Amino acid sequence: MNIELYIAQLLYRYQCVTVPGFGAFLTEIQSAQWIEESHSFSPPKKSVSFNANIKTNDGLLANHIANAEKTSYSYAVSAIQHAVLNWKNSLGQNGTISLKDIGSIQLNSEGSMVFKPEFQNNYMTSSFGLSSFISPAIQREIENLVETEVEKEVIVFEPETSNSSTYLKYAAIFVLGLGLTGTIGYPLYQNEISNQQTLVEKSVQKQVESKIQEATFFIKNPLPAVTLSIKENKEVKMSYHVMAGAFRDENNANKILKRLLKSGFDAKRIPLNKSNLYPVIYGSYKTFAEAEKAKKVINDKDNPDAWILIESL
Repeated sequence: MNIELYIAQLLYRYQCVTVPGFGAFLTEIQSAQWIEESHSFSPPKKSVSFNANIKTNDGLLANHIANAEKTSYSYAVSAIQHAVLNWKNSLGQNGTISLKDIGSIQLNSEGSMVFKPEFQNNYMTSSFGLSSFISPAIQREIENLVETEVEKEVIVFEPETSNSSTYLKYAAIFVLGLGLTGTIGYPLYQNEISNQQTLVEKSVQKQVESKIQEATFFIKNPLPAVTLSIKENKEVKMSYHVMAGAFRDENNANKILKRLLKSGFDAKRIPLNKSNLYPVIYGSYKTFAEAEKAKKVINDKDNPDAWILIESL
């Protein structure tokens, strides 16, 4: 019987598959890996190892074979023992055995078994369909930018006859006159613009002042003064009391009060209630939250039966 097939099937579901009398195959989950040197990527997988010291029959392999072959458990155990005997004989004769889809086992110089897993098979079901691949390095090409020089056209002035030189003289005189006019006229132009802006600003200022005066004199009904009245804060009533107890005998109430005061509590007595009992309290508080917080501390440290009395507001 080829039990390697059943071992491989169990490795998909279990971390340890023991072959009785031979050893145990173990699986360990490895995360995805990126190997920069080879530009390769490996998906998550289960790596397989072998431990020759685990030989006790846990029944996993035998039960699986019995269910798959529809045979008895004892027959499956016998089949495993027969396969193990053949493996050991092959190791003794050839020094190695090959287990399909699992790996190979060899004997070293000391006679110990050395396991080499089959890397092509991935026993991690969540990585089904994923395979390793190599991503080639990206080659970046650097283009040499060649600057092309554009020949500039050279303009050559050739002198004309004596008749054209006369026109050139008049043109030079004309250009010189324009330059002088611009030099003298530009400051005059700037001064004129500045004077105009000053006049406009003065006119606008007068109009604004006039409007302000009109707005000032036409306010006939000024707004009444605002009067703030501040009410005096009434004393906040301490309506939430943490009760130590209510006693029929006033002497008992006084004894409890003395004990609480001696223990450091801000205890006191409050007026006789409707049931003619003498109440003794640990303390009074403004809000229910404060009283509840104090009650929890008192329940833990002094009196687990302490409770909260809410006085009618």
